Amino acid sequence: MIFNTNLVHGKLIKRYNRFLADVSLDNGDIITAHCTNSGSMKSCIEVGASVYLTPNDDPSRRTKFTWEMIYINGGWVGVNTLMPNKLAFESISKNKITKLAGYNFVKREVKFLDSRFDIYAENGVEKCFIEVKNVTMKSDNYALFPDSVTSRGLKHLETLVKVKKSGIRAVMLYIIQRTDVDTFGIAKEIDPKYNSGIIRAMAEGVEVIAMQAKVSPQEITLQKELPIHIY
Repeated sequence: MIFNTNLVHGKLIKRYNRFLADVSLDNGDIITAHCTNSGSMKSCIEVGASVYLTPNDDPSRRTKFTWEMIYINGGWVGVNTLMPNKLAFESISKNKITKLAGYNFVKREVKFLDSRFDIYAENGVEKCFIEVKNVTMKSDNYALFPDSVTSRGLKHLETLVKVKKSGIRAVMLYIIQRTDVDTFGIAKEIDPKYNSGIIRAMAEGVEVIAMQAKVSPQEITLQKELPIHIY
């Protein structure tokens, strides 16, 4: 997925109020950028680190920049939670994820019961609902989700089980926007209910896929599937 505009470079001053971050641009301006990530952003906040922002000239927006990535531990970490959905849709549509290849109809934001899933796909053989989650948290060599308690995420797992029981394929897809990890797991110390929920979901046949993405100021590309360690 290629960025369709030139990103703006700066240095992180601070993140606050969950959805806002102050950044010092290279030209000396200090601006407030929108942060789409509502989680704690544990392990991807470092004051003074390089960041890249997307400029936005929409007159209705209070903030004129969106925070896209931060340079941590020798590489870029994608913090925009909207990007994995776009990347997953593009990749599934183009058969770039081996376990999700072969669908000739792919659509975003489709409702099932009282939940709206990120992607729906089908072909002549099967139908599939896919929920996508952004992963930025790192502990040792693990990429972990979630970085804060997520009741919404737990609800998605419970509805995916209902999807599977109805005879439709159900997939939980984690997009890891950093390359300094080699295994995916659940942060059960942060959200034990979510950990129990995904174990139940997997036992009911919900598939879990973890894909690692390489992030740069020019593009975000899927690199490989990571092994999963959930217990």
